[in-house]
Amino acid sequence: MNREASPPRSTHWKWWITALLLLATTLNYMDRQTLASVAKRITDEFHLNQEQYGDIEFAFGWGFAAGSLVLGILADVISVRWLYPLVLLGWSATGFLSGMTHGYLPMLACRGLLGFFESGQWPCALRTTQALLSGGQRSLGNSVLQSGASLGAIFTPLILRFMVAGNPAVGAWRPAFMMIGALGLVWIVAWLASVRHGDFAVVQVKTSDAPSAFAWWREIYRDRRFWALVVMVIAINIIWHIIRAWLTKFLQQGRHYSEADALLISSGFYIATDIGCLLSGAAALWLTRRRGDSHRARLWVFGVCSAITALTSVTGLLSKGTLLLLMLYVVGAAALGLFPCYYSFTQELSARHVGKATGLLSAIGWLVASPLQKYFGRLVDQTHSFDLGISLIGWVPCVALAAMLIFWRHNPENESR
Repeated sequence: MNREASPPRSTHWKWWITALLLLATTLNYMDRQTLASVAKRITDEFHLNQEQYGDIEFAFGWGFAAGSLVLGILADVISVRWLYPLVLLGWSATGFLSGMTHGYLPMLACRGLLGFFESGQWPCALRTTQALLSGGQRSLGNSVLQSGASLGAIFTPLILRFMVAGNPAVGAWRPAFMMIGALGLVWIVAWLASVRHGDFAVVQVKTSDAPSAFAWWREIYRDRRFWALVVMVIAINIIWHIIRAWLTKFLQQGRHYSEADALLISSGFYIATDIGCLLSGAAALWLTRRRGDSHRARLWVFGVCSAITALTSVTGLLSKGTLLLLMLYVVGAAALGLFPCYYSFTQELSARHVGKATGLLSAIGWLVASPLQKYFGRLVDQTHSFDLGISLIGWVPCVALAAMLIFWRHNPENESR
């Protein structure tokens, strides 16, 4: 196996690329959050019940799982210089087409394809930060790119509030979907102008080596740490994506906020999650410098965030008002703060196979967590309330923390880069 040699690059350039990763995550979530932001309007227009809306999110999740496997493998064998813009073009085009759908099945198909292409963001981004940043820098770098999820989720409801709220016309949401989808072209131009041949190492596998090309699977599944990460990725996907998909519906139908108010509150919610994500990475970096052990630093941060997310049990009991919103913001900040820690743990698992490991774990997380969207919707249809589901989901990260403490055997050598 041979690797492309990467010419030296400046520290400023590395953090500029990290900023581009943040922008890619922002666009990723903008295309994703268009549906969730106007979910009530679209489900009313298409005459869908809560379970059918859950099915649409279910399709997105399984599309994401399939894409994670395919694109995760490709991220280790094709330079992200080319793979990254291709997957971004794919999700941008599918997001644009979502604005042209009419009915349940076309939207279901578009969201499945959107999930497939959007999954490529994480293997490509993590392959990039692994190549550019040292082990001590990665939690902060990963928190920067992950914070783009919040930025995208902040901007999307504001855009839709401006373009849609107060407009009773059927299909008023469609231009926003198309406009947000088209923004991906700007990022593609910036990326191609910023990177060059040899910036990112790629493993070249000879044809004669093909029978051993999947030896990475044996290496990973025999590692107890992998199974700890399986539990972790399922847990963080459950809490984050239930909140992401159902927040505006919970606010409008569960607590009787207007569409305009729900969109504004959603934007504030994602500001809080962005702060939580950045604080998570910064806290891990501070603890690493203080204690000299980045793994334990991440574990402490993950543990604190897990304890905070369990406060959803309180959130489900609160009525409309300031206290409810404050509790939502605190829980959201902790929920997104889990992700930078998870990404850094994943990068410790295998330096050679980070794309494939990330893709496999992501697929498992989405395959297990996505069906809960359907059953969450069914629970709401049956109980005519969001409260029970909201109260329970915050406890799942505590299960992931327990799995890490039981199964993870820390190897300091993995922190060398």
